Amino acid sequence: MLIWYNTNMKELKYIIADNLVSLRKANKLTQLELADKLNYSDKAISKWERGESLPDIVILKQLADMYGVGVDYILNEQTEEVKAKYRIPRPELNNKLIITLLACLSVWILAAIIYINIKIILERSYWLTWIWALPATSIVLIVFSAIWGKKSHIILSVSALIWTLLLAFYLQTLDYNMWSLFLLGVPAQIATALCGSIKRKKQE
Repeated sequence: MLIWYNTNMKELKYIIADNLVSLRKANKLTQLELADKLNYSDKAISKWERGESLPDIVILKQLADMYGVGVDYILNEQTEEVKAKYRIPRPELNNKLIITLLACLSVWILAAIIYINIKIILERSYWLTWIWALPATSIVLIVFSAIWGKKSHIILSVSALIWTLLLAFYLQTLDYNMWSLFLLGVPAQIATALCGSIKRKKQE
C-alpha cells in the first residue's frame, strides 16, 4: 500500500511539473517573472517544474487563476491538443509591449521637436538632444516596468538609466574631459543589483 502511494505521488509530481512548465511557457513567463508574481523564489519554481516538490494548494489555486484554468487541469495529465489551447499568445501581453513602445516613441518625438526648435531659434544643431533622450527613455521604461510588475525589467531599466545618464553628463561636459563620472556608475550598478536581490521570498 505504501509503495503504491509513493509511486502515485511521484507520478502526480511529474504531471503537475509538466503542466506548470507548459502553462508558464504558454503565458510567455520566465521562472523569475513567475516567482516575482507569486512572491516565491525562482529556485522554488524550478523545483516544482522538475517534480522535486509540490506547491501547496493555495499556490496551486493562485496559479490556476493566473493561467485561466481549473486546479484539476494542473493535477491531471493533459493531451497535446488540450495544451495547445493555452499556447496562443494573449493579446494583453502584446498590448503592454505596444503601449510601452508608444511611450518611448513619444520621448523621441519630443526630442525631435526640441532639436528642431533649437536649430530654428538658435540656428545651431544641438545633437546632445538625442543623447539626453536615452536616459529619458530609460525613465519611461522604469515606470512601465513597474506598472506591469516586471521586476527584472525594472532592474535592467535602472541600469540603463545609470549609464545613459552618466554618458549624457560626460558628453555635456566634454570640454572638461570628466571621464571619472563613469566611476560613479560602478557603485550605482552594484546597488541596483543588490536592491534587485532583496526580498528573496519563501523557498518552498
